[in-house]
Order: sequence, then C-alpha cells, then structure tokens
Amino acid sequence: MSVSSQGSRGKGVGLGLALVSALAFGGSGVAAKPLIEAGLDPLHVVWLRVTGAALVMLPLAVRHRALVRRRPALLAGFGLLAVAGVQACYFAALSRIPVGVALLIEYLAPALVLGWVRFVQRRPVTRAAALGVVLAAGGLACVVEVWSGLSFDALGLLLALAAACCQVGYFVLADHGGDAGDEAPDPLGVIAYGLLVGALVLTVVARPWTMRWSVLTGTADMNGTAVPAPVLLGWIVLIATVVAYVTGVLSVRRLSPQVAGVVACLEAVIATVLAWVLLGEHLSAPQIAGGAVVLVGAFIAQSSTPAKAAAEPVAGGGPERELSEHRTSA
Repeated sequence: MSVSSQGSRGKGVGLGLALVSALAFGGSGVAAKPLIEAGLDPLHVVWLRVTGAALVMLPLAVRHRALVRRRPALLAGFGLLAVAGVQACYFAALSRIPVGVALLIEYLAPALVLGWVRFVQRRPVTRAAALGVVLAAGGLACVVEVWSGLSFDALGLLLALAAACCQVGYFVLADHGGDAGDEAPDPLGVIAYGLLVGALVLTVVARPWTMRWSVLTGTADMNGTAVPAPVLLGWIVLIATVVAYVTGVLSVRRLSPQVAGVVACLEAVIATVLAWVLLGEHLSAPQIAGGAVVLVGAFIAQSSTPAKAAAEPVAGGGPERELSEHRTSA
C-alpha cells in the first residue's frame, strides 16, 4: 500500500472518529435534561457523569500515574475547568434554557480565546479572526433574541457563558503549563486524571449523599416517552463522556487541528437537532440562522489565527483536542 493511500485511509478513519465524537458529545444534553426534569439536581447529574467516567478510565490513570508527579498543574487545570467547570455550568444551564442554545453559547470559546490573546497577551490577530468574533457575537444575539428583551432565562445564559469561560481558562492554563522541552503527556492519561480530579471536586460541591437516588430506579420523560433512567445515565457516562473524549483524542491524531475543529462544530448542530427531535425544543427561524452564524464565526475565528497562535489551543471541540495536538507535535 502506498504512503498516499495510507494517509488517505488514516484521514478517513480520523474523520469517522471525529464524527463519532461530535455525535457522542452532542447527545449528552438530550440524555441529561430528562434526568434533571425528573428531579435530579444538575450538579448531581454532572457528578454521576464524571464519577462514572472516572471509574471506567481508572486503569488508564494507574498506567500513567507518573503524571501526578510530572504535571500536577495540568491535571488540576483539566479537572477543575475542562471537566468540573464546563460540565457543571453546562448542565446547570440546561435546567433553564434549551440544549441547543446552551451549546451554541459554549461555542463562543474560540472567539473568547482570541479576545484573551489580543487584549490580555497583547498579541496581534488577523482581520479574518476579528470578523469571526463579530459574526459569532451577532449570531448569538439572534439565538437569544435580544430584540424581544432576552426571552431566555438570564441566569441560564450566564451559566452557558461560564461554561465557555471555563474552556478558555483551561486553554490559557495549558498554554502556560509545563517547561519547554518536557516530554508531552499522554492525552488519555490526562483525561483519566482530569476526570478523577473533577470527580473529587464535584463530590465536595454536589454532595451526592443528598441526591434523590430513587430517580435512578424509575423512568424519565423524553417528550412524552418514558425512558429508563439507568439507560440515560449509561449513555451519559459511557457514550457522551468516555467514548466522546477518547474518539476526540484519536481523531486529532489523524486530522489537522483545523479539520478536527470544523467537525467538532457539528456537535452544536447535532445537539440542536437531537433536542428538536427527542425533546421537542423547537427554535425559531432567526435562532436557527443565528446558530449557523455562530458556528461560521467560531470556525473563522479558530482557523484564521497567525501561524504561531494556530499551533496553540484555539481549535474548537474541547480541551481534549488540544492535548492530543500537543502530543502529536511532540
């Protein structure tokens, strides 16, 4: 088999993995919201998701236990921001606003990263990147229908924005973490320890001993259809967390960051469509158009950065993608 055919096959596999990752991540909200509406606190759903995934990934944590000594700051940052912070804020937002809207707001993260680069680090960004930020902000205004006096719950919108800020915080931490020349950490090991750190933090914050455990023995309503709560929880833990993170990492090893970032933007589309079909959360025509503009703006913002910044964690799709890029470039 020629090198070119092997490369094409690798990209094809990478594209398939990226699509699986986007589908898995996009399905987390539609599985979590019925559990929240059935009586579980959003923080308790997050705790179940992260703790369950941490137990599944525990063998990888044992295998990469040297990371605790070599990269404690990176593990803490991933656990606090990329796992606990993002998940808790996103799931709390789901209890107040539609799934698609929450995820679209979270996808402002690439634009917010550029704001950090331009105004805090005082590094230049391209005009195309600035245009992407403007488009994303304008699209968001359509999604939340600002002309109708912010028809969505203001706290829900702030929680979704906090989820985006948690992603930015992790990107900034990863940008400054570790000394030059250090061996790049295995991204799967970082994910495993990040989940463990997140589970520990969420145990203190969520206090799972106060959870309504009886909800997990019954059913939850999904737009008129009764679905067993353990099935929804299993999807959230195994598919929307473990499979989503792992396939996301493996996809970037076979694709460029730009291509992986574009495919990752499908997560918002998938989440919106699934919420429409499974939860009956219909969006208006201006909101759909605004969502498309948000995704276009995020794509332009993440793919139009200067060469130096492009190698840094500005691609969409979550911190696990940056970790795999870092390993690939090592």
